[in-house]
Amino acid sequence: MRVVIAEDLLLLREGLVRLLTELDCTVVAAVAGPDALLDALDREQPDVAVVDVRLPPTFRDEGLRAAIEARRRRPGTPVLILSQYVERTYVRELLADARGGVGYLLKDRVSDVRQFGTDLRAVASGGTVLDPQVVRAVFDRLARTTPETRLTPREREVLGLMARGLSNSAIAGELCITERAVSKYINRIFAKRDLPPGDTVHRRVLAVLQYLDDISA
Repeated sequence: MRVVIAEDLLLLREGLVRLLTELDCTVVAAVAGPDALLDALDREQPDVAVVDVRLPPTFRDEGLRAAIEARRRRPGTPVLILSQYVERTYVRELLADARGGVGYLLKDRVSDVRQFGTDLRAVASGGTVLDPQVVRAVFDRLARTTPETRLTPREREVLGLMARGLSNSAIAGELCITERAVSKYINRIFAKRDLPPGDTVHRRVLAVLQYLDDISA
């Protein structure tokens, strides 16, 4: 798997290079700024980009904005965003095209090498991965919705696993239930979250977007 890295801190950048090499990835470019990132993506067209949110010159959201621009130039470009905190301003826009191939992880997750590799492969293959800490942060808000739209504890579990990018079969394995039961829960979630019938993958992404709306409310 060919990877481009964008991280301004040299030690972290070199650490990511070594980590990805251990995960049998080929790092084709490791850059420190948004312009260099866009150049590398245009030139290398990697399988996935790993991008820090805060890049020079202002160290605010240049990484996120560069990722959005990269996906505008080449729709569906897989991007895994790394952040020290939950940055909501542009995350919804990053996910909004519903093409998948997007991940948002807090940097602490990189310490779990095996899970990081799993998440990276999921994004590279077109999946959507949302950090479990972000998922957990929204559970209280979901519990405070109106009775008509309130999710049951099991539905919240299923939605949380969906937001982490798990497939129906993986959710079934995680919760020790059947795939048929998972499908029923997901259909109930779609109904309660007012997501009309249509493309299932698109509705899963919309469910994640509603998570982000709930967090920022």
